[in-house]
Amino acid sequence: MIVDSPAQFDSLWQPPAVATCYPRVLFLRRPDGFRFSADSAADNVYMDGGRFDSERACAQWQGLVDRLRAAGQLVLALPGDPQTPEAVFPNNVFATAPGRLLIGAMRHTSRQYEALHAPTRQLLGGLLGLELHDLSQKSMVAELTGSLVIDRARRLGYCGLSERCNRAGAEAMHQGFDLEHSVIFDLAEGEYHSNVVLSAMGGRGLLGYPGGLADPEWFEVWRRAMGEQLIEISLEEKNAFVANCIALGGDQLWMSAAAASALRRETQTAIERLGLTVHTAPLDELEKAGGSLRCMIGEVY
Repeated sequence: MIVDSPAQFDSLWQPPAVATCYPRVLFLRRPDGFRFSADSAADNVYMDGGRFDSERACAQWQGLVDRLRAAGQLVLALPGDPQTPEAVFPNNVFATAPGRLLIGAMRHTSRQYEALHAPTRQLLGGLLGLELHDLSQKSMVAELTGSLVIDRARRLGYCGLSERCNRAGAEAMHQGFDLEHSVIFDLAEGEYHSNVVLSAMGGRGLLGYPGGLADPEWFEVWRRAMGEQLIEISLEEKNAFVANCIALGGDQLWMSAAAASALRRETQTAIERLGLTVHTAPLDELEKAGGSLRCMIGEVY
């Protein structure tokens, strides 16, 4: 069922079928050819127009891979492609549901090329034995888990409409991820992806910035339904990519070092109350491209 009115949400927030739901494998793509993308800068206000240092970006990427592995995560490290400078953010283009590999329908030309990248399709689909579910050639915009934040434990999606996802894309992702319910809302002006303003924290609850949505009533409804399972963050925390976090096995909540530095004490306490421990990696060079840690992680379920 797809819900697009706050008044319809109350009945959707139920105890999950499983306590938490974390990916079994992560895949990350090296930022080869990391550089400014004029395409994406048109609708990504988080992008830095200054100098991009590809060597430093690759070093920070490797540092994240190493830290994830040291923390017990199973990581598939994929080579990059200089022709796809934003491939370091694979979750917008490639995502999975059990037994299925989804290919996103990207708004910008450079990322449309990335969606057609045969080696990545073959590696993820063939190596992992996943059935292909391709949205890239359809008449829609659907930037997968950039636009759609998924509570996998409840099979509940939060989809923010913007230039990066339209209604047709939201409906296609609801079906493609085999969700029980999807909540569809407009993002606030200037916001491009839901995962910059919301995180489902592996089914623990919802962390987000109220001003990231066009209709503030959504957060009022979520507050009533979720209680302490809703963590509201400040504008400063949102701008530091606190919501661009991801919960992984071992009850780990991963975010960039800059995001962790911006955490208010009450936010840190609320995260810990949900049983999560914050883990970090320095990613300031990569964040110049307008995304952060969650955007860098593809998930296999």
